[in-house]
Amino acid sequence: MSNHTSESPSTMTQTGFEKLMEELKELRSTGRAEISRQLEEARSFGDLSENAEYAAAKEEQAKLETRISWLEFQLSKAKILDSSSIDTSKVSLGTTVSIQDIINSKSFSYTIVGSEESDPKANKISSSSPVGQALLNKKIGEEVHVKVPRGVRHLRIVNISVLA
Repeated sequence: MSNHTSESPSTMTQTGFEKLMEELKELRSTGRAEISRQLEEARSFGDLSENAEYAAAKEEQAKLETRISWLEFQLSKAKILDSSSIDTSKVSLGTTVSIQDIINSKSFSYTIVGSEESDPKANKISSSSPVGQALLNKKIGEEVHVKVPRGVRHLRIVNISVLA
């Protein structure tokens, strides 16, 4: 989780903002209600000083409240990216980049997003990740060499677009 002392805005897409807002609403309502139910049930077991269920529920409550606090903080400083004003002549936050691995000729696409909404399984990578950083401000046809845990990837930018 990020440090709450940073006051710089978190730039994110409208979709990413909405996803975090939905998670926050869910945690505030269903999440808190479930923890409350668990605490009530654990209290019914008697002596709280030796009650493992109560201790576990309190720990879950602390995790839930920490996540709620983090989401509130991120959303309070969020700057929504205006997709209509994104320049597709170069890779930037909010663009979808089609790239080709020069070594094995495999092609794939990534959408460059803020760190709060990165989801590698959905091909959304953070602009602060090694690949994201290497791609930023590059243009179609440019090649980048990125050091990743498995070695160095040699990538060529094939296309840059913005999803509507």
